[in-house]
Amino acid sequence: MSSVATYTKLGAKSPATAKLSKEIFDVAIDNHELIKNVYVAYLANGRQNLAKTKARGEVRGGGRKPWRQKGLGRARFGSTRNPIWRGGGIAFGPTGQENYTHKINATTKRKAIKQALSMAVNDKKIIIIETFECKDAKTTKTSKLLDKIGATGSVLMVVSEKNHLVERATRNLSNLIVVQAKYLNVYNIVNADHIVISQKSLAIIHEWLGDTADKKPAKTKEVSV
Repeated sequence: MSSVATYTKLGAKSPATAKLSKEIFDVAIDNHELIKNVYVAYLANGRQNLAKTKARGEVRGGGRKPWRQKGLGRARFGSTRNPIWRGGGIAFGPTGQENYTHKINATTKRKAIKQALSMAVNDKKIIIIETFECKDAKTTKTSKLLDKIGATGSVLMVVSEKNHLVERATRNLSNLIVVQAKYLNVYNIVNADHIVISQKSLAIIHEWLGDTADKKPAKTKEVSV
């Protein structure tokens, strides 16, 4: 296991160091296409299918033939809602039934997360804190903590449990995203300038992504995360 500097809950440098599993935080990054595919799949699976146009049969009007079939020297038309007419239907527009989802199996997803975390360690993005206490649910305290530990730019905070106190203490910080350890994903890891992980969250990540450990993270109930 490799060691990373740890900070206390108040933001002071801790004499202890956190142990990062090499099978999670020090894997070979030999397939950037894998990370890209999982990243794109995350965006695609979160896409809302809102676009819809009306076909000629759905546009109101056009029931009467605009002019007689023969004798006027004009092209024949049966409806003014023909797609080539102004105000007509759309020929090949979105129907609202399109499926944009990408299927990614669990093994591929875990491998991509390991590679993304290893990249974060190499770029010195990982910051470990003993615990994240938010009993007062004050955004100011969270902001000061991030400043003390040097978490700047776009920050991803990984907690063991995301409760209402955590929500209140972090939701007004525009540069901060908070996720539970068991919902960690490639998209947030790659986009973060710094990743703050609590000790309890680190244990869940080791349990979830470890090759020899049980894949189901332990359920925890606590105020400090």
